[in-house]
Amino acid sequence: MPTSPISHDAMTGLILAGGRGQRMGGRDKGLQMFAGQPLVAHVVARLRPQVGALLISANRNGDAYGAFGAPIVADETPDFPGPLAGMLAGLRAARTDYVLTVPCDAPYLPADLGERLAATLSGSAPGTTPAPLAAYAATAQGPHPVFALLHRSLADDLAAALASGERRVRAWLARHNAVQVHFGDERPFYNVNTLDDLHSDTPRAP
Repeated sequence: MPTSPISHDAMTGLILAGGRGQRMGGRDKGLQMFAGQPLVAHVVARLRPQVGALLISANRNGDAYGAFGAPIVADETPDFPGPLAGMLAGLRAARTDYVLTVPCDAPYLPADLGERLAATLSGSAPGTTPAPLAAYAATAQGPHPVFALLHRSLADDLAAALASGERRVRAWLARHNAVQVHFGDERPFYNVNTLDDLHSDTPRAP
């Protein structure tokens, strides 16, 4: 566990855009238009100021994602095993101690997400066993485990978990004493999951 604050420059942002987009008829979700821009553009704009570097996890349309100015990382296996695989790719590629993960379909993600997750890990009680190496967001409506801050030392364990068939983000985080950080507003965690959702909401001011 860190004994000093986790700085902005110690975090790499990772946008998880590597899914099948099944609820959008197989469309690449991050590239769908929402409020005049691709979904991933909204996420890039909100995440980039929070971190020292940025990555995008994508398994197709790499050139399109590359236009947003971040290196692209792909899953180690071609079978779309889910967000844990994207997290692993980001942990392997990052050159910082921490990786801040967010989904590509959250256009209103909190502007203080990284700051609050980092502050929680930095301030965890001394002597906690095992020392937490991860934190994730939660609201009164439930946990949001893909909005997470992960120490890159977790990569090997995550690779082993994936190899054993684990696909549940929250279950894997629980193995590492991950800390829930409660946010008072559900709105920033709004997901655009279906084609109807692309047209059912209107953007709010940041």
